[in-house]
Amino acid sequence: METETLLYSAELREEDGAYKLVVRNEADGTVQIAYVPQRAIDKLPYFLSLLNSRQFSARR
Repeated sequence: METETLLYSAELREEDGAYKLVVRNEADGTVQIAYVPQRAIDKLPYFLSLLNSRQFSARR
């Protein structure tokens, strides 16, 4: 059985019509926040499919 270690966690929040990406480094507890435009949110499924594609996948 493989052991997983959480390295980063991310949340995408909607706040008064703006999108806020909150990324937490679980190792040291630091948090970074970036405001993300709607067009980037619309492309999230595409970005995720790229990460899951064979070309970029770490697990083959």
